[in-house]
Amino acid sequence: MQNNSKELALQIARILDAKKAIDVVVLDISHLTIIADYFVIASGNTEIQVRALCDELLKSLRQQGVDVRRQEGYRHGRWVVLDYGDVIVHLFHREDRAFYNLERLWADSLSLSVHGQN
Repeated sequence: MQNNSKELALQIARILDAKKAIDVVVLDISHLTIIADYFVIASGNTEIQVRALCDELLKSLRQQGVDVRRQEGYRHGRWVVLDYGDVIVHLFHREDRAFYNLERLWADSLSLSVHGQN
């Protein structure tokens, strides 16, 4: 399952990158927790951009038959969380991302390259 999860995480990262998300990262957290295998973290400059990133991701994945299990935070557009099972997507307003700094909290994770192969 983890290989499929990795492929999904990288696909999500590429979709967000193509939509001009800021600082897209994929963290392999599979060795740290059972809640998910991967976090995908990305930012937008405005609440409108965060919601647009969310909309694009939901639409693109739904067209491929991949539906979100749970979604939180869309209305405010400051921090949206999308649960795709083994992949959790965090879309932040850039200021909130700096404040919460998930990358620091999950510092023992393994970072995957969005553009290259890992």
